[in-house]
Amino acid sequence: MRSDDIELVMLPGLGARMHSLRVRGASVLRTPADVTEHERDPFYWGGFVMAPWCNRVMPGPMRVDGHTVDLPTNFDDGTAIHGQVYAAQWERTGDASMAIEREGDGWPWRYRVEMDVMVNGLDVSIVQRLRNLADTPMPAGVGLHPWFPGHVKIAVHSGLVYASNTDSSARPRPVDGDLDLRHGTEMAVGVDAAWPDPTDPPVELWWPEAGLHAVMRAPFPTLHIVAAYSPERGAIAVEPETHAPQGLRRLVNGEPGALTMIDPGEEIELPISITFDGGA
Repeated sequence: MRSDDIELVMLPGLGARMHSLRVRGASVLRTPADVTEHERDPFYWGGFVMAPWCNRVMPGPMRVDGHTVDLPTNFDDGTAIHGQVYAAQWERTGDASMAIEREGDGWPWRYRVEMDVMVNGLDVSIVQRLRNLADTPMPAGVGLHPWFPGHVKIAVHSGLVYASNTDSSARPRPVDGDLDLRHGTEMAVGVDAAWPDPTDPPVELWWPEAGLHAVMRAPFPTLHIVAAYSPERGAIAVEPETHAPQGLRRLVNGEPGALTMIDPGEEIELPISITFDGGA
């Protein structure tokens, strides 16, 4: 997909993921030289869809609204991470639309994920929808996980934070120190956290070497911004999500930031926009 300023390459056969994104000639996604790297190492390249949950949940049996969720671990920290569709084969339903239906693998509900993508001028728009195809209510979460390489400055406009995504607390606390990203800075090594209730705009990004600035928006009632710095990969992840890490535990325990329960036939929708300019 192209405009005069942007070129975006998507891979429907590998999770409907963003393979590469170039803005005015500058590459702003962590893109492998060989596309098969997305399949070999799916969590650290490009930008991928997370559904029917985002970030980490604990594996093993858990009772949720009368059903047993029994997810296998798929990550080296022992968690079940980033849902089930990040590397799966999606169907192209239009020139810039993709969809997938899934169930099983420990998730007792059938669901459908749809995504529409548009490039216009200096804007990238991505609309994600997650629909419950089962005959009972289903917990639902959806989000986008892009990796931005290089020396990227970031601002997350929230005064609250869940300080650790690997050991997510029941409730957020006020930001401080390296977790206060409201004013635009390079992220500190070791940060892997989630920020609830951001103001508008939720996220700003700067690429000083390329002379680029971007604003990311993702309007949703319980929007969370998850961000992490991976020094060994030279990139930061900045993820708009509909819930906080450990969304199933939060749902069962009545904690804030839980997955959203949706009735049969209902859906949640997360519109995401990334608007670039030369304000670096």
